Amino acid sequence: MLLAVGLALAVLLVVGAAQVYDNVTDANGIAGLDQPLLQLAISLRSPAADAIVTGYTEIAGPIGMPIIAVLALMILAIRRRSWTPVIVIASASLGSLAMTIAGKNFIGRVRPPLSDAVPPFEYSPSFPSGHTLNAVVVAGAIAYLLVVNQTRRSAKVLTISIAAGFALTIGLSRVFLGPTGSPTSLQGGSSALHG
Repeated sequence: MLLAVGLALAVLLVVGAAQVYDNVTDANGIAGLDQPLLQLAISLRSPAADAIVTGYTEIAGPIGMPIIAVLALMILAIRRRSWTPVIVIASASLGSLAMTIAGKNFIGRVRPPLSDAVPPFEYSPSFPSGHTLNAVVVAGAIAYLLVVNQTRRSAKVLTISIAAGFALTIGLSRVFLGPTGSPTSLQGGSSALHG
């Protein structure tokens, strides 16, 4: 039952992501924010800020996020003497990875020129952001598992706020580092989504 709810939520998120993508590729939509946000991020960069943000964003990267997921599922499974955390976190993580790979291959949105990005450079398509998607999914799964056993409302609010804050700041860190493509550099435009 829990996996069915998770699958339904994943489908809704994919539909939402498709709508965001459609808006991103529409010159009258979110795409109008791409260049101003990238220019703002570039203006805020410095060697110290670049190093801090790069280190932070790697928490949700291909090494950091699996470590967090495995530690959380092990701790929660052992403390609760239950397989539920293993099933929920592993399923969420694998689903997130699958959506990231499929989304990047399907949409193929290119990144900005390397001159607008902070090293280490990434070469995979920029949308959806794997770091951001994984942060949302894994932090959300962990928060869910914590909240269902918390009794105090303040603890639930704090847990949800930390998970949402983590996902949001990882997303902002990806913008800061320059991973988004500009509207003029899209491969296939909005038609890539529709066929």
